[in-house]
Amino acid sequence: MPASDYSFLKLPRTLEDLQILRDHLETYTSDYTAQVLVGYCMVYIFMQTFMIPGTVFMSLLAGALFGVFKGVALVVFTATAGASSCYFLSKLIGRPLVFSLWPDKLSFFQEQVARRRGGLLNYMLFLRLTPTLPNTFINVASPIVDVPYHIFFLATLIGLVPAAYVTVKAGIALGELQSIEDLYDFNSIATLFLIGIVSITPTLISKSK
Repeated sequence: MPASDYSFLKLPRTLEDLQILRDHLETYTSDYTAQVLVGYCMVYIFMQTFMIPGTVFMSLLAGALFGVFKGVALVVFTATAGASSCYFLSKLIGRPLVFSLWPDKLSFFQEQVARRRGGLLNYMLFLRLTPTLPNTFINVASPIVDVPYHIFFLATLIGLVPAAYVTVKAGIALGELQSIEDLYDFNSIATLFLIGIVSITPTLISKSK
């Protein structure tokens, strides 16, 4: 990057930080797109792998720098890669952490996964599409409760698209956002729940039959 004050180059924690970062990176992105993409992917995957809060700001930044379609593709790719890294890391060393941090959620999740083995992909899609359980918890707990990786991967890849679209699109009009809560108003959450219910409808129908 050209010589300047690099104090802006940090993980954004507020909308103000994000707007400053966007303002500095816009021109640089058009000239050095590959470098920005590589840096963006490394940071997002690292944050997802080690459960560092703030990926919502990175999703907003993708929209501000790359537009809706490229931004959504970038966010879904990096979020899926980071979630996969977290899955395998948790499989190796995560069991004590999950049992100590989320014992009640883990019991609930384990019971639901055991009950829904026949339609596990639909159930995992429902969890990804709706805020029923935090994504961080799903990433860490899935290997502990024996969710197969191929189901985890597909549910993550597909299920993150609607929320990514909402966030990335908001990133284009970053200056109009007053707070992060504005991203997920009642209509947005209701829409995500509706899509989630549709995703588990086939399983409910087969059970009723």
